[in-house]
Amino acid sequence: MRRRLHRYLRPVRRPFYLSISLGLANGILTIGWAYLLTQVIDRVFLQSADLAEVTPWLGGMVVLAVLRFGCTWGGEVAANRVATQIKADLQQQTLEHVIRLGPRYTVGERSGELVNTLTEGIEALDGYFHNVLPQLFLMMLVPLAILIVVFPLDILSAVVLLVTAPLLPMFMILIGRWAGAVSKSQFETMSYLGAHFLDVMQGLTTLKLFNRSLAQTKTIFRLSDDFRVATMRVLRVAFISSLALELLTTLSVAIIAVEIGLRLLYDRVSFEQAFFVLVLAPEFYQPIRNFGASFHASTNGLSAAQRLFDILDTPLTTPSATAILPTPQAGIELRLVDVTYTYPERSQSALNRVTLHIPPRQTTAIVGSSGAGKSTLVALLLRFLEPSSGVIAVNGLPLATLDASAWRQQVAWVSQQPYLFNATLRDNLRLAKPSATLDELQWAAEQADLLGVIAQLPQGWDTLIGERGAHLSGGQAQRVAIARAYLKDASLLIWDEATAHLDHETESRLLDSLDRLRQKRTTIMITHHRQTVERADAVIHLEAGHVVEHL
Repeated sequence: MRRRLHRYLRPVRRPFYLSISLGLANGILTIGWAYLLTQVIDRVFLQSADLAEVTPWLGGMVVLAVLRFGCTWGGEVAANRVATQIKADLQQQTLEHVIRLGPRYTVGERSGELVNTLTEGIEALDGYFHNVLPQLFLMMLVPLAILIVVFPLDILSAVVLLVTAPLLPMFMILIGRWAGAVSKSQFETMSYLGAHFLDVMQGLTTLKLFNRSLAQTKTIFRLSDDFRVATMRVLRVAFISSLALELLTTLSVAIIAVEIGLRLLYDRVSFEQAFFVLVLAPEFYQPIRNFGASFHASTNGLSAAQRLFDILDTPLTTPSATAILPTPQAGIELRLVDVTYTYPERSQSALNRVTLHIPPRQTTAIVGSSGAGKSTLVALLLRFLEPSSGVIAVNGLPLATLDASAWRQQVAWVSQQPYLFNATLRDNLRLAKPSATLDELQWAAEQADLLGVIAQLPQGWDTLIGERGAHLSGGQAQRVAIARAYLKDASLLIWDEATAHLDHETESRLLDSLDRLRQKRTTIMITHHRQTVERADAVIHLEAGHVVEHL
């Protein structure tokens, strides 16, 4: 998993290497600053130097301190750029993959969990790219630079540093395994809590109707408490990790201080050398401590990365294709030859060797009981699914060879429950044609019998219609969907039970709009209503995935 994460460093190699270089430069400047500090203290306390004599050394310390601040700031900026760019790339790639997977994938997932993964999960990777990876290199480079300086001055202290240094990573590895397990549990608990909370919010009306809202409050409280417990486990591991790192570092520095003090007492080493090594000892362990702290802070991000890669590894149901269907002049002709589709979780085929012909510019009604395969047929035509076997041809071209996005530009779909976003009515209509002018919007609204609805809205075209069109009735939402179809001006119209739950008067008005819309277009009407079937030129009867009648 980490190797896959590291591939995302390639586009941001320069700022990543810059952050490491500045961190190394900061370590080298620290060595220089420690040397100047040693010289100042040695001259003032042992050689009785006055302020004028040590002023150049103090000035050098100020300059090095400013340079260290600049290196620290520059390293943070570069590391932040690396993390920000990688998070944006990973979020875009995951979101595009989810979009390519289509609604058949998202229907099988919990929306709240997916949203949490694409937001909080990716944000949790910030610590890994911003801190862990740069500190991984600095943990090796800065102590190496210090050892190069200490070895010629004090071999014994250098050996102590070299022997004690591996103890810290060893304890980090041991504790890190524990931290990874509890962090994964915490992330899963948080994702489940977010998904459940979103389900409750979306189904609040139903819960109130069945008087179950109080029970769900208790469930959310229980899940929140589970998340609290999981978070406390992570914090406990983090505290244990910090304790181990601090304890080992303190003991290691203490060993160096004792052996230097004893040798200094017996005049085996000069004060200047002894003090210089003693000042550098904490700086030797500091990059290792920083890596340990940042590593445990990033374990949530690694747990989230596993979930992201699970999504990215989900194979696409729609194979990539690049062929473009020429703009139809005589309409869309559809042919299905022995088309079969079986859902992965089912043994029985939803469609079984279906063969049918839909001529261009003809209205074909597809009828059948629930579960007959009508919705599966629509999903195949929209290329949300691919046939298990058989061929679907469009104007003689296999549908599987056509670019899915370009093909969908030729299709207008008016569904039973059109999705309306929490945006203005104008923006919801422009989904069909982003460049539509106000005149075009007015024309589409007029054709869909929507102008009267717009006149009643508080801000007209600029009225926010609420999530899922909450501020509109069912019939009004369907008129918006029909207006979208008029704006799109597609060659193939799919009318998917769009009047199933409407009263007779509203249904008649929408069907009148449909009559105007389906002129000179190939139209497929999925319906149960006789009033709709009577407007069709041909009727196909599906049952249990088979064509039982074609009139």
